[in-house]
Order: sequence, then structure tokens, then C-alpha cells
Amino acid sequence: MGFAENLKKMPGVAHLEAIRLLDGEEVVAVIEHKPGQVGSLALYNHLAQTYGAITPEAARAGLELYAEHSEDARANPGKHPNIDRLLEMAQGERTLRVKHIFFA
Repeated sequence: MGFAENLKKMPGVAHLEAIRLLDGEEVVAVIEHKPGQVGSLALYNHLAQTYGAITPEAARAGLELYAEHSEDARANPGKHPNIDRLLEMAQGERTLRVKHIFFA
């Protein structure tokens, strides 16, 4: 199944302005509700709801859900930063907390 089909099975994110990924208290990334990032926002939100955080296990699941984009990210490091992060996390022990930012 491709990424577009996987997205249809995830919870909507119309209520989310962004997601902040935190390592301790440090914000290491922000995924915003804007063109080019809405798919990643939905996927990271889904992972946070399913796993409680972005864990190595969640990262591996996320790579499967990104489907064809994961292969492109492996072939082109730096092209897909949100996937690159999961590729790195899937190999280690790092866990990132997720802070949801809701539209006012």
C-alpha cells in the first residue's frame, strides 16, 4: 500500500497547527500544518497516538507507512528530513516526546 492510501487510514489533523518533537526540553523539530508537511504531520500524529512518543518501534512503523517515500529517502539522504529522522531513530534508542499545537 502506498503513502496516500496509508494517510486515508490515519486520524485527521485539521485541528493541529503543528507538532513539536522534543528531546528532553529541547525542541529538535517542528512539523507544521502547511503544504508539503501535512502528510508528515498526520503520520507523526498517528505515531504519537499509537506509541505515546516517537520511539524506535514507532520510527520503524512510520517508515513502513511512508511506503515509497521511505525508499526515496534512503536513496536521497536529506531530501525528506522527516523520514530521515525516522531512519536514524529506527536504528537507535532515542525517543522523542510529541507536543501538539492546536489551532486557536
